[in-house]
Amino acid sequence: MKHHKWRPRHPYRFGQAWQDRYPHRFKPPWRRNRRFIFWRFAMFFGGISIFFLAAIGIVVYLVTNQTHPEYFPISLLATVCGVPLAFLVVASLLGGLAFRRLGTPFADIMSATDAIAKGDLSVRLREKIPGELGNLARRFNNMVAELERADQQRRNMTADIAHELRTPLHIIQGNLEGMLDGVYEPTTENITNSLDETRLLARLVDDLQTLSLAEAGQLPLHPTRFLLVDLLTDLSTGFESQAAAQDVDLHVDIPDSSLEIVADYDRLVQVLANLLTNALNHTHESGQVVLHAKSITDGMHITVHDTGGGIPTDDLPYIFDRFWRGDKSRSRMEGSSGLGLAITKQLVLAHGGNINVESEVGKGTTFTIELPA
Repeated sequence: MKHHKWRPRHPYRFGQAWQDRYPHRFKPPWRRNRRFIFWRFAMFFGGISIFFLAAIGIVVYLVTNQTHPEYFPISLLATVCGVPLAFLVVASLLGGLAFRRLGTPFADIMSATDAIAKGDLSVRLREKIPGELGNLARRFNNMVAELERADQQRRNMTADIAHELRTPLHIIQGNLEGMLDGVYEPTTENITNSLDETRLLARLVDDLQTLSLAEAGQLPLHPTRFLLVDLLTDLSTGFESQAAAQDVDLHVDIPDSSLEIVADYDRLVQVLANLLTNALNHTHESGQVVLHAKSITDGMHITVHDTGGGIPTDDLPYIFDRFWRGDKSRSRMEGSSGLGLAITKQLVLAHGGNINVESEVGKGTTFTIELPA
């Protein structure tokens, strides 16, 4: 006796495994409502059409029968009843065609919108539709893709913040428990280590607040007019001792010392300090870090160039993301919150400017800040 392998008539009712095995047999759940929408559309407009045509037939029959009853043969009765019926059939065909061309895309959009409202951001519409509906589908898909990306970024940021907070908290907790248990002596050094971790936590919280305010466009700026040479000279002086300790040549290059800019002095110091810190941390001995400024047609260019190890090309699109690191196994730098470049970008954008980066592995990195005049 030959045994046939049993196969369910509707595999999607029997678990995800069948959907994975036979993906071509399934429609997304948000598209299964299309038939319901079609029949609701057909019943509504079909009912109106039937009522309208029946009313016309009755009126024609009554009027003709009242005025000339002898001239109302059976053939005319068949015509009065048949014409509306034929019209209904033609209207149904045209209505079905119109629904496939217009109603179906709108039904898909309605179903996809309901799915998004329930939290399913994986929905996508069919884009091969002629006319404006195709443009609407493409824009809808772009919107959903952006929502999905933002949701993923939010999830990643929450996980990253938890990770960054966990490390100093564990250190503080371990030090305090060790002192209470008598494992560590409450010496100045041990207390100072715990204090340093609390300072790191405070800096992380402050950086997160600054970043959130800048992204929301609510960061207060206090613009003043000042000379660029003064700004870059002050920064160079502040990092001079660190550069000397690392045997790195740090110097300022401004062809025109009379260049002026209107901006928030303290925020620009924060921006360039973040870039200088990264440049010095990634520049080897006998390397060079250059601060350069020049005037352009509609503003100013400020560049921070170093001769360090450079950034891989695949990593360049992500260096301004929160808590991003090229080497996932690398421990965080001492005193770093992992938000420096993200804050730098948002502060530059808050000034109406833009920041770009160019880098080549083994040859160095150049950050270019463009500020409006």
